[in-house]
Amino acid sequence: MEKILISACLVGDNVKYDGTNNKSSLIDELLKDFELIPFCPEVEGGLSIPRDKSERLGERVVSEKGRDVTRQFSFGAEMAYNICLYLGIKVAILKETSPSCGVHEIYDGRFTHRKIKGRGYTTEYLEQKGIKVISENEIEDFLKEIRPEEKEESK
Repeated sequence: MEKILISACLVGDNVKYDGTNNKSSLIDELLKDFELIPFCPEVEGGLSIPRDKSERLGERVVSEKGRDVTRQFSFGAEMAYNICLYLGIKVAILKETSPSCGVHEIYDGRFTHRKIKGRGYTTEYLEQKGIKVISENEIEDFLKEIRPEEKEESK
């Protein structure tokens, strides 16, 4: 069964900065076709649960208290890629707006709650290495792509 790297918060692991999760209602659907490999680049990069909220600011990642956590984010991104390489993973499903995992949007880096176009640290790294990255908002379309019979039924 093909493996997919997935943000651990999306499968229900309490790894968010505040110790909660973002469990996706589509996990059971994904499990019909894929083995999911949960991974949190922030935690695996050395940050704790809970932790200060962080946002990407250009090439750096800073916490709301002004601490530069770029090194931890970079290490987590490298670990995510190493897992993909080791397990032959070609697709990752990551959490939109996260400073690590945002696929299309991230927060503006100034803790204003304003979203901007951009990619998280891990997303950018994985894409540079040839891994296809989609957000949890694209899971339904992704499943339709791999299940042609569902495309036919909806016509």
